[in-house]
This record gives sequence, C-alpha cells and structure tokens, in this order.
Amino acid sequence: MKRIIFTHGKNPKPPPVTHRQLLLRCLLHGVGKVDREIATEIETSDCFTLVSWSHLFYDRYRDSDNEATWVNRMLAGTDPPADVSAARPLKYRAAKAMYTLGDYLPWMIPLIPDPRVKISIQETANYFCNQGNAGCHIRQLQKAPLREAAQRGERVLLIGHSMGSIIAYDSLWELQYLEGFESCVDRLLTLGSPLGMNYVQRRLAGCDARHLGHYPCNINDWVNISSRGDLVALDPSLANDFRAMVDNQCVNSIRDMRNDIMNNYRDDKGLNVHKSYGYLANPHVAQVIADWWSAA
Repeated sequence: MKRIIFTHGKNPKPPPVTHRQLLLRCLLHGVGKVDREIATEIETSDCFTLVSWSHLFYDRYRDSDNEATWVNRMLAGTDPPADVSAARPLKYRAAKAMYTLGDYLPWMIPLIPDPRVKISIQETANYFCNQGNAGCHIRQLQKAPLREAAQRGERVLLIGHSMGSIIAYDSLWELQYLEGFESCVDRLLTLGSPLGMNYVQRRLAGCDARHLGHYPCNINDWVNISSRGDLVALDPSLANDFRAMVDNQCVNSIRDMRNDIMNNYRDDKGLNVHKSYGYLANPHVAQVIADWWSAA
C-alpha cells in the first residue's frame, strides 16, 4: 500500500475538497507526462491525502473558481513557458535582499517596506510562537495521517510545500521522539521550502533538544526542489544545512534539485513561481514522484 500526503503552505486556500481536487489534477498531469500508467494507478488507488490547515490561520477560503481558471490555463498550456528573466526581475532581487535582512536580523522586520515580505516572515513567526495554540493544532492535523499510515505499514511520500515543509519536519520529529514512531516516511519531498533560512533552522523542533535527538530519523530519503526565482526558498540548498542527518544516519540521502527548474503557474497578478500547482505539474517534480511510486 502506498500513500501520498500533501501539506500546503501559507495563505488562505480553497475549501479542502476543491483544493485537493486541484492539487491532484496538477500532480496527475505532471506524472502523466512522465509515465501515463503510474498516473492512472495513482488516480485509481485514491491514495492522495491533503493536510488542510489554513483555516487555523485565516478566517476565509480563497475563490476556488478563480484558482480553477488559472489551473486550467496552466494545464492547457495556454501561456508560454516562463523564462529566467521573467522569474527573476529587478523587484525579485530587491525583495530577496529584504528577506535576507529579515532572516538574519528579525528585529528589523517591522522596518521592511515590502508588505508581502513582512507578512510572510510574520506568519512564519506566528507558527513558531504557537499563537493561539495554532502550531500545535496544525501539527496534530499533519501527524494524524502519518500515524495511520505507519500503523498500516503503508509506504508514504510526504510532500511539504512552503511552510508545509516546516510543519512536516516538526511533525516527524514529534512523532519519533514524543510518540515513538521510528519509521514514517519513505520519501520526504519539499517544494519551495524555507527550511534553508537561518531564522527557521533556529526554531525547528529538536534544535535545542538536550536528551532527545536533534533531527527526525524516521525518513528514508529526502528530495528538495526549488524553482528559479522562488523567493520563499531563500536558500535553495538543504543538503549542506542538514548534512548532519546523513552523517548520523537519520536519513539515507538528501538531494537538492534546482537547476533549470521553472514553475509556470500564472494568475491575474502574473507569474507566480512559488505556487504549489505549478510545482506539482512540473516534469522534474513528477519524475521524483513517479520514481518513488515505481520503487515502492
């Protein structure tokens, strides 16, 4: 038995049923380009689980009809593929500099003029501060399908997009050291992950553990993928940051994939190289999923 568990990132999302359908459509589209038979197996096995947590942070859902419209355009190839110049305009470089500043000097976050950068960093801080006990509730949502899969002996591909990768990491640590689950995830796939940020790494579960392990050891292998121009993946290389996990045999391997990977999702605001739909439809991401499926 195999299960694919997807944990989304920040910002309000469509209602869970609709959101799951859109995500699965993009995943099947991408995998179908790589291996039509595997895409059919995934679709018919009903193995895709969405961990939906945005309702704990926000008081509204996004317009699902609007999102479906842009997903349809992307999957139909209506718009031309994105290029490097479109993914990394001048405003990207300016925003990256502000992200870096906020990463190493958190006390300067209120002074950052770009509201998008400020909000993104602040929402990450709210998760780590467990504002309104939301962080604990979110991890409970994440751990529930992982517990169930472990108890059933299922092979799990856990996909964490954006902040979802932080939630996945923290939840795996808690499952091992607080609940005793020694084996949970066959492959961890992180997309557009902020786990390379200094601010994030200083606050992850286990970072200051004294009598418990510093890293989750219930992962078989870890693949990290970031698109060109993805500002949230401020440091797109995780293999060097988490090398101790390999050295201490917590994970067999950590592999970064970022060269020439483009996220082609667009909406009414233009190209969005961080969007989960674009990642799931990407052929590089699809190949990682197909390889896991066939190996498992």
